[in-house]
Amino acid sequence: MSSAAVFPDRSAHVSPSAMTRRRIVFAVLVGASLAGLALLMFASMHRGGILPVEGVLLALFLVTLPWLVIGFWNAVIGLALMRLSRNPAVAVNPLLADEDALAPIARSTAILVCLRNEEVEGVARSVETMLEGLLQEGVCRHFHLYLLSDSSWDEIIGAEERLAASLQARWGADIAVTYRRRSDNHAFKAGNIRDFCERWGAAHDFALVLDADSYMDAPAILRLVRLMQRHERLGIVQSLVVGLPTMSAFARIFQFGMRLGMRSYTLGSAWWQGDCGPYWGHNALIRLEPFIAACHLPELSGSGPLSGPVLSHDQVEAVLMRRAGYEVRVLPLEGGSFEQNPPDLIEFIRRDLRWCHGNMQYLKLLGMKGIRPVSRMQLVLAILMFAGSPAWVAFMMLSAGLVIFQDNAVLNFDPVLGGALFASIMGMVFAPKLATVLDILATPERRRAFGGTARILAGVVAEIVFSMLLAPVMALAHTVFIARLALGRGGTWSAQRRGLHAVPYASAVRRLWPQTLFGAAGVAWFASFATPVLIPALPVFLGPLVSIPLARWTASLSWGRAALASGLWRIPEEAAPNPDLCKLGLPALPALEPGAALAEAPVAAE
Repeated sequence: MSSAAVFPDRSAHVSPSAMTRRRIVFAVLVGASLAGLALLMFASMHRGGILPVEGVLLALFLVTLPWLVIGFWNAVIGLALMRLSRNPAVAVNPLLADEDALAPIARSTAILVCLRNEEVEGVARSVETMLEGLLQEGVCRHFHLYLLSDSSWDEIIGAEERLAASLQARWGADIAVTYRRRSDNHAFKAGNIRDFCERWGAAHDFALVLDADSYMDAPAILRLVRLMQRHERLGIVQSLVVGLPTMSAFARIFQFGMRLGMRSYTLGSAWWQGDCGPYWGHNALIRLEPFIAACHLPELSGSGPLSGPVLSHDQVEAVLMRRAGYEVRVLPLEGGSFEQNPPDLIEFIRRDLRWCHGNMQYLKLLGMKGIRPVSRMQLVLAILMFAGSPAWVAFMMLSAGLVIFQDNAVLNFDPVLGGALFASIMGMVFAPKLATVLDILATPERRRAFGGTARILAGVVAEIVFSMLLAPVMALAHTVFIARLALGRGGTWSAQRRGLHAVPYASAVRRLWPQTLFGAAGVAWFASFATPVLIPALPVFLGPLVSIPLARWTASLSWGRAALASGLWRIPEEAAPNPDLCKLGLPALPALEPGAALAEAPVAAE
């Protein structure tokens, strides 16, 4: 059987019956995997009989599995598409089969740059470069730039006003520029965009939503616009967003891992999600008429941190757009769509906890009427993405207690079956990254772009070690935060620090003392009461134990410079920088130009 027969490239929409079959196949794969892992866990504990407390352990284990298993099968399907399909992107998004790269731009698009107390200099460079690209394409008259500010700091407001005046003076003859600042940032970014819709939405056909750290080049923007012009039932099209070149050691490691896992994961998820695809809230094009009519977010009833405005608005807006009969699709292709990742562990945790807060609000939205089954499942998975963390922490703490309070607890656990379970879990954890690595190594052009086989393999090993250290740190952060939510205490949605900076000891200790305490207690516990289990349990506790120096080290500018100079965790944009990216003033890129010294890179002092 040919590869085309396995994953055919279609020029028309995948039929509803074919999508149903895909979803049934995916559900069977996921269900069988969940059942198999549960049975393996049960068999591992069964040697001494299953006690009630072990039943609780099994239940907690099951809560942690869905996100993991779905990620694994997304990766497997994505790898199969990458290796067996002539055009993987068309196989999962058939709208791409008949796209016309030369079609004239005929619709009006609003470019929405959403700001809240952001460093204006970086925003200015991104916007200027984007507008210059649109001017070169000769399409400026079809676009209107909106700077939508929710800023509250006087110095930032002044800088935004100066930026708006500068943009209007330079570009006003070619593209309209509007600056608006809300004095009340109710509903945060979602409210910011809703305010735009009520004021100016009727004047435009589409809206390109960008965050302050977003950058899209003109070809990437025009591709989305042409796709939406051609397909009138396309409500949201989400580009595949990758990290900008960076000198931050933390961001380099993180986005290298994301780059490895993203393509296989996105292709696999798009294969079964189809027209119920993702919306990540930025670097995406939305059709304004149905968005304005059907995607107005509700105010969540009640009191406490899960009430009020919907914070993680993007997935809910995608669900509502699909309920209105419009498609939500991802463009699973790298190129031209970028974001800036958090430069250190502390900022990464802050961003993740904002998402956690918003996703936990979905508990109040699961009963929405009229939404598609796939959409409802996406909300459930968004909740489990964070709810699995306290289940994992409870599992580990209960296991540690069982070692002491239950006689022969270690002896009653079957080491052979337990080893098979551990190997299965680890394989599923790293499957998305390993799938893309296999594809990169099998493709000479991509292999060279990532620095060659030796650098790729060294980067992968180092990134896997880093991920194993990071995962329990993040799980504990989620657990503490969800406990605060349960007690009626929410978080604050403050501005993100995006520039390179050192992490002081005081900040690291203040943020990471729970992780450090957990790691130290875990190592001491197992060393005292179950020494044979300490080595296999060490990966769980080592990351939290060293979280404070890890935060300091990965924010160190000297380590970032060393990683950049060595080519470790290199991404293709560093190997052959796009001229537009070089205009963004990124600290990583000038150092790659001939004759440029690493020490001359414009970064903040450590």
